[in-house]
Amino acid sequence: MVSAVLLMASLLVPAIAGADGGKKPPPYALIYGTVWDPGGHPIYGVKVKIRRADEKKARWELYSNHSGEFAQRVPAGQADYVVWADVKDYKLPSGRKLKPGAEATVHIENDERSDIGLHLDW
Repeated sequence: MVSAVLLMASLLVPAIAGADGGKKPPPYALIYGTVWDPGGHPIYGVKVKIRRADEKKARWELYSNHSGEFAQRVPAGQADYVVWADVKDYKLPSGRKLKPGAEATVHIENDERSDIGLHLDW
């Protein structure tokens, strides 16, 4: 009985290990950032938009997490990206309105991580 189980396991392990065809995922770069309120505190739930510098419309939209952080994979290779916070529909519990700060330009050379900060204004 034990030998039958071992035989089955030895036949299944190579099949499971090769299920993806041995393909590597494509390389990518990472744009990682934090959204800060005017007081210097990280802020949750702010929409972040990212576009290539040579394009007009945002290609990616995501939201800052509870630590004010966000991360977006972009294709590896030389490219410039523009990142900004969209606070048009964002409401603070206090009722105060936020204004977007300056856009951040990110230059990517290859498969690397670039860290940025987006600072909002009143």
